[in-house]
Amino acid sequence: MSQFTFYANKPSETYHKIDMGLLASILLLWGLGMFTLFVCTQNYAGRAYVDTLYFVKRQFICSIVGFVLFLFFMLTDMKVIRKILSIIVIASLILCIMTFIKPLSIEKNGARRWLRMPGNFSFQPSELIKFSLVLFLANYFDKQEQIENEEDKSVFPCVIGFIVFIGVVFGQKDFSTGLFITVIGILLFFVSGTKLRWIFPFLLIAIPAVFLMISLNPYRLHRVIGWIRPDEFGSTINYQSIAAKRAISAGGVWGSGIGSGLVRINSIPEIQADYIFAGWSESMGYVGVVIYFVLLLFFAWRGYKTALICPDRFSAYGAFGCVSIIFLQSLLNTMVVCGLLPSTGIPLPFFSLGGSSIIITLAMCGFILNASRCEESSEEKSENDEISLESLSYL
Repeated sequence: MSQFTFYANKPSETYHKIDMGLLASILLLWGLGMFTLFVCTQNYAGRAYVDTLYFVKRQFICSIVGFVLFLFFMLTDMKVIRKILSIIVIASLILCIMTFIKPLSIEKNGARRWLRMPGNFSFQPSELIKFSLVLFLANYFDKQEQIENEEDKSVFPCVIGFIVFIGVVFGQKDFSTGLFITVIGILLFFVSGTKLRWIFPFLLIAIPAVFLMISLNPYRLHRVIGWIRPDEFGSTINYQSIAAKRAISAGGVWGSGIGSGLVRINSIPEIQADYIFAGWSESMGYVGVVIYFVLLLFFAWRGYKTALICPDRFSAYGAFGCVSIIFLQSLLNTMVVCGLLPSTGIPLPFFSLGGSSIIITLAMCGFILNASRCEESSEEKSENDEISLESLSYL
């Protein structure tokens, strides 16, 4: 591994208050997500479950669990998190392996990605894998940077662990999630200063493998063909995409409101899932879309700023990875809904119904806020202030 210069290389000695702007953006995103479910799913929930608030209630229950983990990862000392990291990693891998056991898992569309949980709930371990992978890589990269002798540093064990993580996800036939965490992992390898001689061979193998997995699977291939020919297959593979575009257009500038004016979203199958953004767009219009992206960009700005200035490397790497997951996944989902990318099955963080998604998203947000508490010591601050004053004197 090469000498790393992207993050601050300073010991974490003191902690200050969390980033209140970051906290506000997280709570607002969660609140908007709950509001969108309330507005967009009542008709479908009433028809399918005879309870117009069915999806809202389920999301709220899972959010309670998520906020418990949110507080845990926000308030727990980073040293303690590193001590229990092995438990988190092993547990996430075991839970993924358990999906291959038929009595314990649920099969949907020919894939087993969900574990049966009490109360008619389910859990998708691949969501936990995202968080575990980030913490695993952050911990390893930090340990490597502490090794003074360059010859003693090695990224090979980390690559093996990375392959194991993505292997169990691809084994669940969860192609979209597997590809997404592969991108996140490569991004973390890059920002950690890993030499390109380790990244390029991996890409030379990964890129052809992706094309091969798409071409050999008729379902994935049809999705790509449907994306290339958006005006065709309107009653089959492109039905959701076309219905979503109509809903977005129907919203206009100011939106159709939150009452009976929402007509287009009723034609979108399972609006509560991956295409929930179309419901938000129809109800709130282009103004609502702009508000969402401004809030998302503010969250990303505060989150990446936390990672860049955090003096503890483990916290910095971990925060960077968590922010990247939430931010890039949000962009990916909205691009799919707008027809800019093929359908992926990736949920919209904070918005899409999914207990696993909201629980892990809130847990990652807690970790990011914990990283925002890291602060330079007073001596380091005074030294930096002196350097800044000296620089100004030359102007």
